[in-house]
Amino acid sequence: KQHFAGDGFHYEPLWFTPWPADAAATTPLGGREVPVGDLVFDLAGVRIGMEICEDAWTPHRPGADHVRLGADLILNPSASHFAFHKGRVRQRLVEEASRAYGVTYIHANLLGNEAGRVIYDGQTLVGRQGKIVACGPRLSFHPVVLCEATIDVDEGRMQRAQSSSHLPDVASDPPNLVAADFDWPRAAASPGTVTRATWETSEHLEAEEFSRAVALGLFDYLRKSHTNGFVVSLSGGADSAAVACLVGLMVRLAVEEIGVEQFASRLQLDDVDVASPPSPRSLTARLLTTVYQATENSSDATRQSARAVADGVGATHYELDIGDLSAAYTAKVEQALGRSLTWETDDLTLQNIQARARGPAAWMLANANNALLLATSNRSEAAVGYATMDGDTCGSISPIAGIDKAFLRRWLAWLEQIGPAKVGPIGQLKLVNQLAPTAELRPQKTGQTDEQDLMPYDLLDAVEHHAIGLKRSPVEVRSAVAGEFPQYTAEQLDQWIRRFFVLWSRNQWKRERYAPSLHVDDKNLDPKTWCRFPILSGGF
Repeated sequence: KQHFAGDGFHYEPLWFTPWPADAAATTPLGGREVPVGDLVFDLAGVRIGMEICEDAWTPHRPGADHVRLGADLILNPSASHFAFHKGRVRQRLVEEASRAYGVTYIHANLLGNEAGRVIYDGQTLVGRQGKIVACGPRLSFHPVVLCEATIDVDEGRMQRAQSSSHLPDVASDPPNLVAADFDWPRAAASPGTVTRATWETSEHLEAEEFSRAVALGLFDYLRKSHTNGFVVSLSGGADSAAVACLVGLMVRLAVEEIGVEQFASRLQLDDVDVASPPSPRSLTARLLTTVYQATENSSDATRQSARAVADGVGATHYELDIGDLSAAYTAKVEQALGRSLTWETDDLTLQNIQARARGPAAWMLANANNALLLATSNRSEAAVGYATMDGDTCGSISPIAGIDKAFLRRWLAWLEQIGPAKVGPIGQLKLVNQLAPTAELRPQKTGQTDEQDLMPYDLLDAVEHHAIGLKRSPVEVRSAVAGEFPQYTAEQLDQWIRRFFVLWSRNQWKRERYAPSLHVDDKNLDPKTWCRFPILSGGF
């Protein structure tokens, strides 16, 4: 491999050194010296070159050198992480390489959640003369996807011969050409199979991709952690509802594709009777436990909303009253301090104890079920620290910490009305989508909402994009968002942008403590894999 990915969560340059172009060597293997390096293989007259993952994304691609040595095929084994719309970018890379090189270009990507944070879509592509002649499905629940095509090698050679810009290396015996015995099967060229699911052409592609990518990520996480399911602390709001729905979609999408028997086998669900297959709803009840934990500040609206979500996905649902726990902690601290805690003087203290009092019961349910507790905080909250440590950040994995709140709200509206292809909507989300996002930790008479505490979520996400994604200063951010949000006054924008930078700087310690998050786009706030920032920075 001659080019390394060193951005985002890729750390290849920390571990490896690039292989020099045109260099070849040998290494002992199986009692003989085996060639290794920048090689082209001659298999019974058909020459094969290689680009490995990042090699295809750089201006100086090894494939160009291999074509000069007469390569007929270029193979690219990849571990290319999933991100919104990235499948189309890979397709263009394959199409252009096959056209410019005059070869058959074959790309095969890793599939599934390989190591916890990163999802791979398993995209398989065969390009010929600038067109995709065969491809396999993306984000499949099958362990392996096979993509086949029969190609005409002589056709590619004629294409290169007719191109005046193709300048072959006429050396009779280049040092990095390796000959090997091989018996090619002879067959007439075929058009191959282009397998694109209907959702790939949906006008709601991002919503479909998000649903399927996170569902696959959760499936593999559950499978590889050898646990019995998930626990979600449902608040009745958008974030926890989204997490619960993603687990429900995991079951329905997987069963739709691979069937109950393979689903149960791969998740080691030994108690599932495949002779009399349970419904996806029954499987969800087996795998997902939700709990609504009320305090004196909880409303009937969020209680009903949480019930509706649990019913919509088929979860096993509990309701607990934890007001006495919160009051007991408050009383003990008041006794220790020798004074009363009031909303006028101790607002944050009284809010946080309610959120933290919910953690122990959620962890207990996870322990009792040998399950994974899923954290429910999103990326917008992570940016400004609008989350309670040991509250909504409790969990061993954060399915939505890599996605912003504005997107989640749009996605939930889509899921209520349309839903993924072949699965359909979850109509019970109507109650969630009617509610204004709120932590619901202050007395109800205050009318607490997230956007009153922070700023409008669409603005917050735009500021985060410019400030953190594009590394712009507050003045540059102010200039950028003024044109995007003309409905807000200059004074409002100044106040909100200052608030963002102060809260961003103050809350890096929270982002350091977030459970591992699933990456679904090419920006993230995870300091362990994407966005490093000093924990202590003077509060901007």
